[in-house]
Amino acid sequence: MAKLFIPKNYESPLDLKQTEHAIKTIKDHFQTALSAELRLRRVTAPLFVMKGTGINDDLNGTERPVAFPIKEFNDQTAEVVHSLAKWKRMALADYDIEEGYGLYTDMNAIRPDEELDNIHSLYVDQWDWERSMGSDDYNLDFLKYIVKKIFEVLKRTEFVVYERYPQIKPVLPEKIKFVQAQDLLDAYPDLSPKEREDAIAKKYGAVFIIGIGHPLSNGEKHDGRAPDYDDWSTPTGDKYHGLNGDILVWNPILENSFELSSMGIRVSPEVLARQLQIENCTERKELLFHKRLLNGELPLSIGGGIGQSRLCMFFLRKAHIGEIQASIWPESMRKECKENKIFLV
Repeated sequence: MAKLFIPKNYESPLDLKQTEHAIKTIKDHFQTALSAELRLRRVTAPLFVMKGTGINDDLNGTERPVAFPIKEFNDQTAEVVHSLAKWKRMALADYDIEEGYGLYTDMNAIRPDEELDNIHSLYVDQWDWERSMGSDDYNLDFLKYIVKKIFEVLKRTEFVVYERYPQIKPVLPEKIKFVQAQDLLDAYPDLSPKEREDAIAKKYGAVFIIGIGHPLSNGEKHDGRAPDYDDWSTPTGDKYHGLNGDILVWNPILENSFELSSMGIRVSPEVLARQLQIENCTERKELLFHKRLLNGELPLSIGGGIGQSRLCMFFLRKAHIGEIQASIWPESMRKECKENKIFLV
């Protein structure tokens, strides 16, 4: 059942024409600034990959990919990508991109199992990025260093929007707050993971939650992560694990935490083997991506995805992602949105 939040007395600060211009402004500026800040080269990426290669992103492991047979390949099955987490790392090797440099691409996906609401759509668009790194950077300090760089790009983009549309006031804090998922549980033991995110994002304005995917002290994960791209199992302190996380900001329109990016240091061959063992899926070692990684053919890397429509939605103070992108919505949702001045494109 589709869920919908209606902000009280909502009215978009931009009309439809202004919104379309602003979307282009944000996308043009952000990707150029991100490319320069992280030294990323733009590359072309696939919309679909062959089933059974291990290249597609498994997300939480339960979402079904859109799949179709290919006539020229004797009806072998291809899958629309969920994300390009694994493909990008192979591309780093295939493009022979040296340490300290990387790539980014426009990723478009279809996620048919998504629960539709203000921020979740069947259509996903994001910038997928990946950067080569050395073994000396395989640590928490380097992860934080990259997160800070991305946050500076977010702040600069927010200022560009404000310069062009002064009615949209900046809200991002000067610095992003880093918090371990375990510390978040310790601080708010009676709240759900989402409620904990809301509490910490409201308190600091922008946070990076570290260590998503490893069981916490209560035996539960803060959120699910596939075992074969982010490193969520490496110990980083007495009670901490993981070299990955999410960038969250406080959304003043929806009045909740708002995820803009999921990212992390990618698994080394040793960590891949460990995480496959933990998740009882060691059979993946025979897949193309996993074989290349375990054979040492892929560089160490850090990478992530940054939602394009999410970013525009946040910076333009929109109540619904359907005000940014064209997708399919339940008729009842369209009707209720229209009645409340939320105009879905």
